[in-house]
Amino acid sequence: MHKTVTKLADGRELIYYDTEPTVRDAVDARPLEPAASVSEIRIDPFTGDAVTIAAHRQGRTYHPPADECPLCPSRDGRLSEVPAADYRVAVFENRFPSLAGSSADHVAPWSDGPYALTPGTGRCEVVCFTSDHGASFVDLSEQQARLVLDAWTDRTAELHTRPDVRQVYCFENRGADIGVTLGHPHGQIYAFPFTTPRTAQALARAAEHLRATGRNLYDDVLAAERATAGREDSRVVLAGEHWTAFVPFAARWPYEVHLYPHRRVADLTELDEPARAEFPRIYLDLLRRFDRLFPEPAPYIAAWHQTPRPAETELALHLELFTIRRTAGKLKYLAGTESGMGAFMNDIRPETAARTLREL
Repeated sequence: MHKTVTKLADGRELIYYDTEPTVRDAVDARPLEPAASVSEIRIDPFTGDAVTIAAHRQGRTYHPPADECPLCPSRDGRLSEVPAADYRVAVFENRFPSLAGSSADHVAPWSDGPYALTPGTGRCEVVCFTSDHGASFVDLSEQQARLVLDAWTDRTAELHTRPDVRQVYCFENRGADIGVTLGHPHGQIYAFPFTTPRTAQALARAAEHLRATGRNLYDDVLAAERATAGREDSRVVLAGEHWTAFVPFAARWPYEVHLYPHRRVADLTELDEPARAEFPRIYLDLLRRFDRLFPEPAPYIAAWHQTPRPAETELALHLELFTIRRTAGKLKYLAGTESGMGAFMNDIRPETAARTLREL
């Protein structure tokens, strides 16, 4: 992997990732003013959850036409967020971030009785998987998918060195049904200054399991799923030498798959080379199966779960992939029970979903 770090016109960082040394000297010629982030992190007094308030994002880019895509390369006089005329993988600071270090310049910590807020520091980055506007992650070659993995890993390593970052979250939203506002194939990285609520809950469960059994919860779950491989009721979808993909026992979404490396690690930086080399084949296979579920490509969220810093050794790196579509033309809405109470109701048995994905 070859990495080139440069700046955009308003001072935001832009990073090119290439498979070999490449000259990246294009200059951003847009007349941009430095952006100011005024995010706040407010603590819910009833749950302790951190809620980010980022009112400055209301004016962000929303469903631009393809010929005005801000993630495409700058070509034919049209200037975008990527000054180069072409690129392999590009990562840059979000122009409309939910979290940014500059929030500390505009928001002061405050508390009053049951209420407290702090500046919404941290960082939000955009990861462009390819310069091809019409592609999707599933269309990438294994070499290109490996380059994206290397970019995720590099960003995780760098962001974890920042004093205002507690947890690094790499993810992709695909499809208008998910809420994607830019059609170019891309993902995002959020560097949170707090441990996210779902991760905090998972850490508590893992600690409870360790106290009760003396074993790691993630090791036990992976072992239980791998032991069923080959059975009709198995939830394993596919497996390689270093990774296993399975539908979770208590899946919340109609089609939900978790992808685990066989060797437990805390985050992407700790994956060994054999696991890195196998990942593109396994992950692209999994995405192709999702795209065969329905007549149209499945809208999905792909989410890397990584250990916060300082390291919480009981949490294991894994990827969670799920679609909000429950059948052709029908979405799984988060209505009364899910949105109101956080109590998920799934219309498809996990074992049935796994069998369907295996057969695809």
